Amino acid sequence: MAEYDFNAPRLFIDSPLRKEARIGLDRGQANYLLNVLRMKDGESVLIFNGQDGEWRAEVAVEGRKSADLVCAERTREQTPQPDLVYAFAPLKHARLDYMVQKAVEMGAGILQPVITRRTQSTRVNLERMRSNAIEAAEQCGILTIPEVREEENLERFLKDLEQDRVLVFCDEDAAIANPVDALAKLGNKRSGVAVIVGPEGGFTDQERALVAAHERCVRVSLGPRILRADTAAVAALAIVQSVLGDWN
Repeated sequence: MAEYDFNAPRLFIDSPLRKEARIGLDRGQANYLLNVLRMKDGESVLIFNGQDGEWRAEVAVEGRKSADLVCAERTREQTPQPDLVYAFAPLKHARLDYMVQKAVEMGAGILQPVITRRTQSTRVNLERMRSNAIEAAEQCGILTIPEVREEENLERFLKDLEQDRVLVFCDEDAAIANPVDALAKLGNKRSGVAVIVGPEGGFTDQERALVAAHERCVRVSLGPRILRADTAAVAALAIVQSVLGDWN
């Protein structure tokens, strides 16, 4: 039998969670539980806030359109925030939504929009990004909400990046064709990693030189085909998690 109940409704709650705490739901959350899921008084839902673990809470109906939740018991202890930065050139609308959701599912702990010379969209809706991150965490049993950082230009991002953090640079011209082999050269590293994927059209030669100059930069290829940026996100994070992350 599976350890996790994937059928249980699950909500992110921006409030402290403790036994017998009573939490008021906003209109959207109440509508979802009462009118979409048609939950009744006393039925259970799983809740989390990214700090206090996951709890089973009981629905306390207050009327046709309002309800509270009462914490009953903790079902899982809190897990630490993954030390994995995903840096990316912002995309437009639905493709950015998809990329954010998949990065969260793949274990990114920090989402960092990076503005490059060929970035398609320089205006980033951080609230929308956070909403997509929360939705992905709710649906996939994730206990931590990634930090969504404000966009910054590539040069500033690289300057601020810790010198001892491994920077996985997705580069179609990487010297080692097999990305697993390239990452395996790092040995059993388990500390901080950053993954950076460029915009549609790629980095300029000057930008590529800046990225490659990072002290712990590892250039990896994502195979013989040209991938769109949102596809590259999934491919890159899967490789990194399988070699350096929590898949290994």
